[in-house]
Amino acid sequence: MSIIKEISKYFSLVKFAHTIFALPFAFIGFTLAICEPGSSFTWFIFVQILCCMVFARNSAMGFNRYADRVIDAMNPRTSKREIPSGRLSPKSVKIFTIVNIILFLAIAYSINLLCFLLAFPALVVVLGYSYLKRFSYICHYVLGLSLSIAPIGAFVAVTGYFATPALILSGMVFLWSSGFDILYSLPDEEIDKKQNLHSIPGRFGRIAAMRISIVTHALIIPLLVWYFFVSGAGFLFIIGSVFFVGLLVYQHLIISPKDLRRLNSAFFTSNGIASLIFAVFAILDKVC
Repeated sequence: MSIIKEISKYFSLVKFAHTIFALPFAFIGFTLAICEPGSSFTWFIFVQILCCMVFARNSAMGFNRYADRVIDAMNPRTSKREIPSGRLSPKSVKIFTIVNIILFLAIAYSINLLCFLLAFPALVVVLGYSYLKRFSYICHYVLGLSLSIAPIGAFVAVTGYFATPALILSGMVFLWSSGFDILYSLPDEEIDKKQNLHSIPGRFGRIAAMRISIVTHALIIPLLVWYFFVSGAGFLFIIGSVFFVGLLVYQHLIISPKDLRRLNSAFFTSNGIASLIFAVFAILDKVC
């Protein structure tokens, strides 16, 4: 029972449920890859890709919690996280992070040489995000960049090369996750200023930040159109895109600069459902 409790602490540390954001897009990238000439589905490569995603994300989240342990302790919203609350020690989180980095590199090496070589800059991005907020408000877009690795990473793992549709998917994830991270940081506007941290809400204010998030999400629409034409997508993709854009609009409608009570619904529920629905329709469109 104590082992299960310890494991649950690490699941909470890395917010495992948040994997729902990027993972569906990785599945789309994987589907695109196995439909390429000379490629085919195997459970082995599927599991390798899944492991890479889990280990990379664990590395990023573990490092973030370790790097931000002092900052988190001073923020009421984050003071109950595992390290500030004392549920996990900084040393144990550091070991957890190092182990996951090693496992990520090992799995990437077992896939192909290109994946292994790209694993190093990928780690720079996913780990570097944790410190960027100390220097620049573009940190939200670096978080978006780290999540955007998922679909192109899955594609390269299968094929060993890049292709335009997979890169467009990564662009969608970049804009989508950057936009919702700006929204997620809205409650920290004042605490960011007090701690001399950089964020778009802290730099430009809540109203401007919400407008920047809207523009960022609006830029996804031309990417959806571009993907439709270059990938040979069909009607099911259009349906998935309409649902996806509709849920993005919904999350902006249910919050306002003066009322953030439904922010969690916008962030977790809306984005989680959006990614799942879009992935289901995009994958079915490709394989049917």
